Amino acid sequence: MGETPFLLVYGAETLIPVEIGEPNTRFTQASEESNGEEMRINLDLLEGKREAALIRTTTQKQVIEHYYNRKARLKFFKIGDFVLKKVFQSTKAANVGKLSPTWEGPYMIHSIAGKGAYELETIDVKILPSH
Repeated sequence: MGETPFLLVYGAETLIPVEIGEPNTRFTQASEESNGEEMRINLDLLEGKREAALIRTTTQKQVIEHYYNRKARLKFFKIGDFVLKKVFQSTKAANVGKLSPTWEGPYMIHSIAGKGAYELETIDVKILPSH
């Protein structure tokens, strides 16, 4: 995002204990008034930094989405197409080993349930329950 999460939340950079104990220009030149003024300026600029971080994050997500969509080969099925259904670990029968089949079917597309989701039916025209 270009900024630390601490800065985006609290409006100031973090200080580690070593920085506090060691004298440096950050502390030797600071006074109570200048510190208060600097904090007010940082708080005024904080909203702009948050907006800039949000814009960078959104841009990065769009780039990733574009790259994925360019590489992905999406396949859409029509009603009546025959498909195989993937068998997941949670849907496997008990006492089956690693040599059990990973696909089951064939099933026929009964209806389109949504974006890439389908209702399936067996060859016996029995509709599978959706999970």
